[in-house]
Amino acid sequence: MKLNKAIAKRLDAILKERGLSAYKLARMGGPSKQVLYSLLKCAYERVSIDVIYDIAVTLDMTLSEFFSDPIFNKVTD
Repeated sequence: MKLNKAIAKRLDAILKERGLSAYKLARMGGPSKQVLYSLLKCAYERVSIDVIYDIAVTLDMTLSEFFSDPIFNKVTD
């Protein structure tokens, strides 16, 4: 699995767990909704760690918590 797909799946799972949408996350102060929608659709080949950090901070998570999901063990590229 590509890293951008793993990140998209992880973000989608977190949003569902917390009852949030990409729009709500953007309104909470995270990256813009356009960035979030593009990330969720795997439109970016590479995802900036700054974007992931902004998402994590907005969700009151550490980067370690964000990347703690076993889905990242399946990344091959």
